[in-house]
Amino acid sequence: MKKNILLASLILSLTGLFAQNKPPTSIIFMIGDGMGLSQISAGMYYNGNKTSLENFPFVGLSKTHSSNSLVTDSAASGTAMACGIKTLNGVIGIGTKNEYAKSILEISKEKGYQTGLISTSSIVHATPASFYANVISRREYEKIAFQLSTSVVDYFIGGGKKHFTQRKDSRNLIKEMVDYDIVSSVSKFDSSDSKKIGHFTNNDEPKRILDGRLSLDIAVNSILNKLDRDQKPFFLMIEGSQIDWGGHANELNYVVSEFKDFDAAIQTVLDYTIKNPNTLVVVTADHETGGLSLLKGDLKTMSPEGVFSTLGHTGTMVPVFSKGPSASDFSGIYDNTAIFTKMLAVLNQ
Repeated sequence: MKKNILLASLILSLTGLFAQNKPPTSIIFMIGDGMGLSQISAGMYYNGNKTSLENFPFVGLSKTHSSNSLVTDSAASGTAMACGIKTLNGVIGIGTKNEYAKSILEISKEKGYQTGLISTSSIVHATPASFYANVISRREYEKIAFQLSTSVVDYFIGGGKKHFTQRKDSRNLIKEMVDYDIVSSVSKFDSSDSKKIGHFTNNDEPKRILDGRLSLDIAVNSILNKLDRDQKPFFLMIEGSQIDWGGHANELNYVVSEFKDFDAAIQTVLDYTIKNPNTLVVVTADHETGGLSLLKGDLKTMSPEGVFSTLGHTGTMVPVFSKGPSASDFSGIYDNTAIFTKMLAVLNQ
């Protein structure tokens, strides 16, 4: 009996020791803005009936409503996922009782993680801003830009340079960002030895991928190389922003091309995890855009025809794909705020 008790105590002690020595899990959180199941389906069919999302072992569903509307906007949904609170449409990082929330990115930094943001919109747009800013209105771009300039984001790639340099207060925030190496190209981003690097891909909003924008997977690879160099755990948010814009425009070719660009970035991330298995990858959307339905199409060429029901967002649930440590926790049906809670649990392990 005593031997059994001693053996059990030894096992518990060793289990606790292994848990303490377990390396922190890096998190790559990918958001396809406006990417509902129909957008995924259309992109998949036009991509030869395949998508990198098929490589994810766990799938969940996220309820996207905001605190004041069944149909959310990107600010409220971004805040829910980044900060774990429901808020009003248009608000970033501030709750309904005027409480300022910390984002999962900021909490990651407090725990010694490196941090990064990539967006195919401007870097001060609602979704990326939800990870570092607290503002009453998502349209307060200059205030959001200032908050990025003093944030704990180590690496960023996105548009919107004008909000840092062509301001009403006449400040040039780039000159004030002395800790950063603000570079003018991806090649300069790659060659920089700075510990904090930013690259503005456009003075305003980036181009569509159809019009020659830098492919997202290249930007992802550049930041992953820097994070590897740092040899620390990291939190990286990657947004495929313009799937949403294609939905707002009711243009299926716009949606599909942006999804395919995002899908290639997902594959780049999955390739990274082969050599870095201690990385949790979560892919989801903030909401669906356009009310897209695929009502007919050519089976031989895998080319569906889409019909949109709105120029705005819809209230349908969106999928959550996960792979890596704790990925099974993201299966099921839950509020979008639970995505924050589940990622926080990974940080706290």
